[in-house]
Amino acid sequence: MENNESNGKWMALRRVFKGKLAAFAGMTLLLYVICGIACEVHVIYCRSSGEIPVYMRGEVEDAYLGPSSEHWMGTDYRGKDVFWKGFFGIRTALKIGFIGSAFAAVIGVFLGVSAGYFSGCVDDIVVWLYSTFAAMPTLLFILAFALLLQKGFLSENLASVFRHAARTMNVDQGMLALYIGIGLTGWVGLCRVVRGEALRLKCEGYIQAARALGFSPARIVLRHLMPNLFHLVIIYFTMRFAYAIMTEIIVSYLGLGVELEPSWGVMIADGQQRLWRGVWWEVAAATGFMFFLVLSLHILGDSLRDSLDPRLRN
Repeated sequence: MENNESNGKWMALRRVFKGKLAAFAGMTLLLYVICGIACEVHVIYCRSSGEIPVYMRGEVEDAYLGPSSEHWMGTDYRGKDVFWKGFFGIRTALKIGFIGSAFAAVIGVFLGVSAGYFSGCVDDIVVWLYSTFAAMPTLLFILAFALLLQKGFLSENLASVFRHAARTMNVDQGMLALYIGIGLTGWVGLCRVVRGEALRLKCEGYIQAARALGFSPARIVLRHLMPNLFHLVIIYFTMRFAYAIMTEIIVSYLGLGVELEPSWGVMIADGQQRLWRGVWWEVAAATGFMFFLVLSLHILGDSLRDSLDPRLRN
């Protein structure tokens, strides 16, 4: 039964990409991922060789040039090419989305499975935790955390730990704050769903048989419970990915997110101040890059949910 359910979910995953819209979204997302990897390789190479990355090159006398064959999306107030800033913003968005969502998914799955499988006091503690976090304004929590990390409100020892972590991960402290903030606030929804599903699955015959045979709780969870929860993690991760990207854009737009890396939120914040002068291309470039990525993630997430969620499939 367990193997049949797992095979059915993989068949459903294959059915997702038979739809033209979902296939287009998948190809678009794959293109973004390839571009993001290429940007990361370029940045690492430039930092190791002492060269200036392409998105940082420019002369002040070239400021506010309109779109042309030389600068496809014009230049900003420092003469830097807007296309390359937007293009390298893909790298920032994907890193924020992937790491923040993965962090949140790990917390949500661990707590949800623990609460659902063990029940009792473990369940009570987890329910209290996610009820507490659900009551917090998510965006304000992330903004407050970013403010603490970036503006020198932490003790020197703790601040040095975060600085070392940021250097190790090849990011600035603003991005590190977003990783942690999104991870600490984004697990609640998945935890609730996984807890409910784990409560149901632990009463299934194959779980009861595994218990009767004396299998350890860790083996039962990893070998028998998790494979039947994996579709929920896939759906959640795709949806949370888009939310994490939008969160980064909002926080960076407000000046508390990414500092030293190209960010669509920073581009929009810079560009909006010059819209009255007719300098529209920086906002348009950031919005265009963001639009197709977020749209693809939402389409793919909806398709995965329709195909993998048993309630919708039936």
